[in-house]
Amino acid sequence: MRAMREKKHLGGEEGMQAVVGRNPVLEALRGERALNALYLEQGNASTAAAQAVQLAKKRGIPVKNVSKEKLAQLSGGAAHQGMAATLASHSYADLEDIYERAGEDPLFVILLDELEDPHNLGAIVRTAEAAGAHGVVIPRRRSALLTPAAAKAAAGALEHLPVARVNNLSATIEELKARGVWVYAADMDGESYCATHFDGPVALVIGSEGRGVGRLVKENCDAVVSLPMYGQLGSLNASVAAGILMYEIARQRNGVTAVPPMTAAVGRKGIDG
Repeated sequence: MRAMREKKHLGGEEGMQAVVGRNPVLEALRGERALNALYLEQGNASTAAAQAVQLAKKRGIPVKNVSKEKLAQLSGGAAHQGMAATLASHSYADLEDIYERAGEDPLFVILLDELEDPHNLGAIVRTAEAAGAHGVVIPRRRSALLTPAAAKAAAGALEHLPVARVNNLSATIEELKARGVWVYAADMDGESYCATHFDGPVALVIGSEGRGVGRLVKENCDAVVSLPMYGQLGSLNASVAAGILMYEIARQRNGVTAVPPMTAAVGRKGIDG
């Protein structure tokens, strides 16, 4: 019988469900259920552990070596036999799924560089879907995952927008550029987004909450854009900044322009006589 436990916290991610124990984990890895990661107790050199690692690598599932205490926490008291696997709240997509979703339209994709908070991930997915993006891309490692907390913040958007995991974000950027996509990193040292033309196929890179966009990733981008700060604070929440930029891209893609006040006021009492 498959042993499953739900825990509130593991590495800052809320509500993750886990399959625990040697046989349940191996069967989960052989199956088609979306998994976030394989967790192995440090020093686990068993044959089953080696099999699990091989299966995880074949499916592109991250492998994490953790302490006995951390594994016990994840397992919720069940006999974990040195391994566990966390379940994703939704299946991950491939880049090809995002390309197919775009079809003949100019690609509009969001890349997240080591975003840590699943709430921010979910909020960005929700806004991306509403703004007409074709998909979201996250790295396989050092990234928030599709946990129940992310799914809740996405408010149903995961049913409509593909989220793809890739091995290397810089390599993905190069692939996108080869397809004619212009890649913009959002960072404080960039040019104002207000003066940027987001024409044609666009990829927007959002960095982590604490460090922003990584140096190598930023160097691979075509341009860096920023949000002007007019108050006393120096930055915005990652999902808020992403939302502002996504809707500016959506505005330009849909040809929406501001209407002069006098034009908008025509027809109001006292304006046109």
